[in-house]
Amino acid sequence: MNIPTLSTDRIVLRAFREDDTPALAKLHSDAELVRYLGSGRPEPSLGKAWDYIALHTGHWALKGCGKWALADAKTDELIGRVGYIDCPYEWPGLELGWVVARELWGKGYASEAAVLALDWGFRTLGRDEIISIIHPDNTRSARVAERLGERLVRSWTTPSDVTLGIYAITRDEWHAARRPRS
Repeated sequence: MNIPTLSTDRIVLRAFREDDTPALAKLHSDAELVRYLGSGRPEPSLGKAWDYIALHTGHWALKGCGKWALADAKTDELIGRVGYIDCPYEWPGLELGWVVARELWGKGYASEAAVLALDWGFRTLGRDEIISIIHPDNTRSARVAERLGERLVRSWTTPSDVTLGIYAITRDEWHAARRPRS
């Protein structure tokens, strides 16, 4: 299994490692950060963080994509996560998601990481569309999606009966937005 490493001057998207477990547990313990994700409840345990790492490492093995650890390029400290979910059951499409430590909100890390992931996704996965599923009250993530060129295209009701917005961008839209202007 090959999990690619992607980077800019500030960040690195890399495979999760076992030693990321405590930092991931800390990230998932932040109630404000997780309020629009999954159950919306903090999951601070090391065991839950380990399960998350194992799940997404397995996702790479099964689907050829998954979540990356988002790390600071200088320190290699885990500062978030970004990447894909491509579940063939009860999921509306190839989803790109992002989470950044709250103390770094508003500094462009989510957008920077998502640009790397989107570019890789369109070059590598052969999909015509990539989506981001966002809770309607999560205005910060909606703004990131819009900065990426995604637009709200439809809603989706989860199996647990929560209605979420689906933001999407097509391969053609992504490439057109990145094409140099003359």
